[in-house]
Amino acid sequence: SPVRPAPSVAAPARPAPARAAKDAYPVDLLISLANDAVYSPDPYPKGQQSDPRMIKLQVLLDRANASPGVIDGINGGNVAKAIAAFEMMVGHHVDGVMDAELWARLEATSAEPVLVPYEITEKDVAGPFVPVMPADYAEQAKLPSAAYRDPVEMLAERFHMDEAFLRRLNPDVDFTVAGTVLTVANPGPPLKAKVASIVADKAKKQVFAYDAAGRLVASYPATIGSADLPSPTGVHAVKAIAVNPEYWYRPKVNFQQGENTKALRLPPGPNTPVGSVWIGLDKPTYGLHGTPEPSKIDKTNSHGCVRLTNWDANELAHMVAPGVPVDFREPEVVSARNDTDLAPPAAPLPAPTPH
Repeated sequence: SPVRPAPSVAAPARPAPARAAKDAYPVDLLISLANDAVYSPDPYPKGQQSDPRMIKLQVLLDRANASPGVIDGINGGNVAKAIAAFEMMVGHHVDGVMDAELWARLEATSAEPVLVPYEITEKDVAGPFVPVMPADYAEQAKLPSAAYRDPVEMLAERFHMDEAFLRRLNPDVDFTVAGTVLTVANPGPPLKAKVASIVADKAKKQVFAYDAAGRLVASYPATIGSADLPSPTGVHAVKAIAVNPEYWYRPKVNFQQGENTKALRLPPGPNTPVGSVWIGLDKPTYGLHGTPEPSKIDKTNSHGCVRLTNWDANELAHMVAPGVPVDFREPEVVSARNDTDLAPPAAPLPAPTPH
């Protein structure tokens, strides 16, 4: 269904070509070590080198509903945030640092291997695909859909992976051939829960979802506004939810892109400016949504909205309903509180009146 008014976000750029990580392990050994990884206090390698322990940690955090963003086997800020969220969930001291006790609790959530084989299907390679997504909205509006660029992008998002990491695990593979067996991450199924309140933490650049009892049930790394175009303040309510939404560009209401002075309807698809999901708020033009570039979550700015990976946005969209409050926590407020005091809003807001 259409999304009106248009959420205020920047034009999507075609992702840069994937670059293989500089790993120290042959791929077969990397896969084996990741599935058999055990806790070690040794530091993770710096730079773009995938580490077997980090691969396992990211997958286990994803399964535990503390999303690390894209799974790539590389240590980073989103992993530390996910560890801190898991600590909050289990009542551990919150410092964002993995220890033996936390590792054991993560491993106890599932015994399945973190990297598994997957056979490409005819449906996977059938498309339709849009190999080059134009940056100009007027050109995007002419397309039948904002589909994935190719099977690699589609499969990477399905398994919550960075595209370069998917290619790293599957060197010299033709992703366009049905029957090809790949190695992919095994993050587990989407969480099934009823979210009663949401906190969008501007300091942590993270979204927290709580149930009716005030328990933290999920967390997601997020891009929340920017200095020039900040996100809302205070508490707002979810007003509408759309999966695979159209995107309505309205320069007189939001922002003008290039020479596009007229309103445009951009077709739906995972590579729209809002990705594959839109969770609209009662504050017009603002919402929580997906993104065409999941690897850039918490690494770039947004035009005031809350940007999540497509898979995290999709999971959250199926757990919320109109009326659920979204509390935008300001940095100065958050910094004055202990992490363990990151409580949900006191009471849900009433459902907004449609108009």
